[in-house]
Amino acid sequence: MIVVEKDYILQGTCLYVRLPEELDHESGEQVKRQTDRVMSENHVQSMIFDFQRTMFMDSSGIGMIMSRYRSLGMRKGCVAVMGANERIRKILCLSGMHKIVAMNEV
Repeated sequence: MIVVEKDYILQGTCLYVRLPEELDHESGEQVKRQTDRVMSENHVQSMIFDFQRTMFMDSSGIGMIMSRYRSLGMRKGCVAVMGANERIRKILCLSGMHKIVAMNEV
């Protein structure tokens, strides 16, 4: 296990990302930049987004996850979500993300 940064942990080819309390445009862009950097420096095949701390997410969060899904899709990788509360799960389902991203229960 390699701790790349405080909330970014690389284990083998899987990148584990602990998301912030609010996942909006600014924080989503920060997560995107950090994951891009880690992916350019390492062989990442899958990404797990941990929503345990996240209380708010807007459409920017959906866009960030979608862009990570596309980036990993080119590598034949996968994206998963864990620890999402009911509100976040509902947003993910309404957006259709549940069809392309594995969602684990809290």
